[in-house]
Amino acid sequence: MFGTDQAPKDKLEKKFWDELEDSPFVMLGLQGVEDSRTRPMAAQLDGKTIYFFTSRSEHLAQGLKNSNRAVATFAAKGHGLFAHIHGTLKEHQDRATIDKLWGPITASWYKDGKDDPDLLLLKFDAEKAEIWEAEAGATLKAAALKMLFDIDPGKEHQDDHKANVEL
Repeated sequence: MFGTDQAPKDKLEKKFWDELEDSPFVMLGLQGVEDSRTRPMAAQLDGKTIYFFTSRSEHLAQGLKNSNRAVATFAAKGHGLFAHIHGTLKEHQDRATIDKLWGPITASWYKDGKDDPDLLLLKFDAEKAEIWEAEAGATLKAAALKMLFDIDPGKEHQDDHKANVEL
């Protein structure tokens, strides 16, 4: 890539964390459970650690009894970046972490605040992600190159705009 020493993989990983911080909403689900559907969740970031506040009575929390393998999908606010993330999900009831991540929006969901018996903090240990960067006009550009010059930019484009990263 011109003008940068950063490898596409490193660039995409950094962009992923920046975009997730900017718009921390993912679709989160468990693998290997009867009801493996994903549901929208608001991620709470502490550096590169991802947490979710939920309710003990929620289906996702109940599913942890059968599997802690989790998958999340992410679409950046402007749809310039997408990610499919794999890892493990587990209870994390550390009060200091709850205090650090707690805010007025989270508080509005729990009648007894941080002491609500239904409150559950989950830690998502993200292991790996497949990240795609959507470049504006890329499809049109690819079609023009193919039509005008019989060039298939797919592989080079993919190498610069898609990466598998260890998180």
